[in-house]
Amino acid sequence: MRTQALDKFCSWLEQTPLSQAIQSAGWVVPTVQTIHILAIAAVMSSVLMLDLRLLGIFGADQPLARVTSRFRPVIWWTLPILLATGVVMIIGEPARSLANPVFQLKMLLILAAIAVTAAFHKGPRIIAVVSLSLWVGIVFAGRWIAYY
Repeated sequence: MRTQALDKFCSWLEQTPLSQAIQSAGWVVPTVQTIHILAIAAVMSSVLMLDLRLLGIFGADQPLARVTSRFRPVIWWTLPILLATGVVMIIGEPARSLANPVFQLKMLLILAAIAVTAAFHKGPRIIAVVSLSLWVGIVFAGRWIAYY
C-alpha cells in the first residue's frame, strides 16, 4: 500500500549517505544480489528437501529427525543473510521495494513461511504443502518486484 508517509520515508532514505554510496558504487548491488540469490538457493533447496521428506516423496527411508537436523539449520542460518542483503538492496533503492505491492506481498509470505517452517512438526503433510507454496511464492514475488 502506497501512502504519503511511505513516499516521504522512501525519499528520505534515498538521500541518506548510505543509500547514496550504494547507488554510486557500481559493484555493490550486483554483489549483494548475487549473495541474496545464492542464499535463496540454499533456503529453497533445504525447504524442498524437508517438505519432500514430509510428503514422503523423497528420503522416506530416512528418519524425519535426521533430515530435519541436516537441513533446518541451513534455513535458519541463511535467513539473516537474506535479511542483511535485502536491507542493503532496500536502502539502495527504497521506493522500488518498499512502495511496491509485490514486495509487500513477499514480506507477508516470508512471515507466513517462517511461521510454518518453525511449526512444521504439526500436521506434516499439510505443513509441507503450505511451506512449499509459500517459499515458491516468495521467490516469484521477489522476481516480480522488478517488473511491477
